[in-house]
Formats: sequence, C-alpha cells, structure tokens
Amino acid sequence: MAKNQAPITTKHENTWTGKSRGSVAGYKVFVFFIQKFGIRAAYALMHVPIPYFCLAVRNNTKALHYFYTKRLGYSWLKSSLSVYRNYYVFGQSLVDKIAIPIGKGAKYSYEFDGEEHITQMMQGGEGGILISAHVGNFELAQYFFKKRDFDTAISIVITDREHEDIREYLDQFTKRDHVNFIIVKEDMAHIFEISAAIAQNRIVCISGDRFLNKTKTLEAKLLGKNAKFPIGPFQIATRMQVPVLFVYVMREPKRHYHLYARKIKVERRDAQDLLNKFAAHLELVVEKYPLQWFNFYDFWGDID
Repeated sequence: MAKNQAPITTKHENTWTGKSRGSVAGYKVFVFFIQKFGIRAAYALMHVPIPYFCLAVRNNTKALHYFYTKRLGYSWLKSSLSVYRNYYVFGQSLVDKIAIPIGKGAKYSYEFDGEEHITQMMQGGEGGILISAHVGNFELAQYFFKKRDFDTAISIVITDREHEDIREYLDQFTKRDHVNFIIVKEDMAHIFEISAAIAQNRIVCISGDRFLNKTKTLEAKLLGKNAKFPIGPFQIATRMQVPVLFVYVMREPKRHYHLYARKIKVERRDAQDLLNKFAAHLELVVEKYPLQWFNFYDFWGDID
C-alpha cells in the first residue's frame, strides 16, 4: 500500500444507494414530448416535477442546499434558488441524453478541449482509462467519440442499477456498435469486467466520485472538507499501466456541450496520489459549473 493511503472498509452511512429516481414510463413521456413537440417543450416539462423534488425528496434537497451553503459559501436565498436551478439543469441533461440518441443530435454542438490526449490514447492501441464524475453529462462522451470517428471499443462503467431497463427501452432508437456498459455491483464482479475490457485494449470510462455501501474508500479534500471516494477506480488506474485521462462533459448554453480531457501522470500503485489529483481537478470543474453538481446525497457526511 502506498504511503498515506488509508482505505476505509467499514459500512458507510449517508452513502448513495446505487439507485436514482426515474423509470421507463418517465422516459417514455419525455421521448413522446421530444418527438411530438420538440426539445424546448421537453425542457419546459421539467418544471413540473421540480417542486415535488424540492419539497418531498428532502434528503436530496438538503444535500444540495448543504453543498451550496457550506461548500460554496452561498447565502440561504442564493442556495435555495441554486437548488431549483440544479434540478432544472439536471432535467435538461436527462432530456439531452434522450434527444441525442433518438435522432436529434444535429440540434447540439460539441467542443473538444484536450482532444489530442484522446487521439493519442486511441492511436496507442493499448486501451486506456477515462475517469470522470457525476457532474455535467459524462455519458454523452460516446457521441463526442462518434463525432470524431474514433473507431474503438468503449466500455462505460455505470453505478445506477435501474439504467439497464431504461437503456433497453432507448436501444430501440439507437445503435451503439462500440459501446458496452458495465454495471457496478456490490460483489465487485465489475472489477473483473473492467480488467477484461482493458486486456482487450478497450477504452474504459469510469466515475471516481460515487460508491455503494460497504465499498472500500479513500479520503481526499474537496471544496475545503474531506470526502470519501471509491478506491476501485484509482487502484485500477494505477495498476493497469495504461494511459489515464480525467474527462468531463459539461453543458453550456444553447445546447452546447464542452468535453474536457486532461492527461494525468500516474504514480505506479499510488491510488491516493491519483485521487488527490482527481479531487483537485474536480474542484475546478465544480467551481466553474456549480449548477451541474449531481450528487444528491450527503457526499461529505456532514449533514445533521
């Protein structure tokens, strides 16, 4: 174990449950609105459920309010407005995630920042690891790759168990020849799938900021306070001896998406060092895009 690396193996309280709110029925409604009335109509529809989430889903709202008041230093009023706006931007991101694969991609624009690092990774022929977070709309990275005709196999690691049913429904509208989804499981079986994907020279996209209960964790400072992160992504990235990039896909005004890719120097078998670098990068992204922080739970373990 590397110096100062202290994984926590005990059961975690106040953690994400592994499931997000949403259903196939809800997606069907938005697919209908997008197809019949357009993307703007679907955005407008997102205002309908927001009051419910603000008032009824108290844990989510409380976690967001804490994020804005305690971690970003906003006033109570600015934080309250930001909570509403956060839910709305999250809703827009969900609409975009539906609209693009069902044939509305031409209505969006895309910007690459650090594309040369992805190109080098693709041309290397040895696979690689992209580490991101639950900010922005990371799953849209696959469409950035398609825009550049990156003809390579991609595996995206996701932590939401409910997404399988949703993906099965959305698959009727799109064809993902090169994308494979790996579901994070509590029995850690996904680790073997990730290792197999790397062995096949695939590009593996993985989130570094969420973990399920009983998962081993490391701590790093984010926005002035220590938080727990899953140890898995950082252990894998420091042991596989393949290129590692931090990648974020952030939403800009007028249906514009900005992909950031940063090449990271990896210290062999030092997961803590890589996590510290990740937290520093993530902090910059969160400060620039505060309305796109989509971790709706007690991330810092500091809410009464």
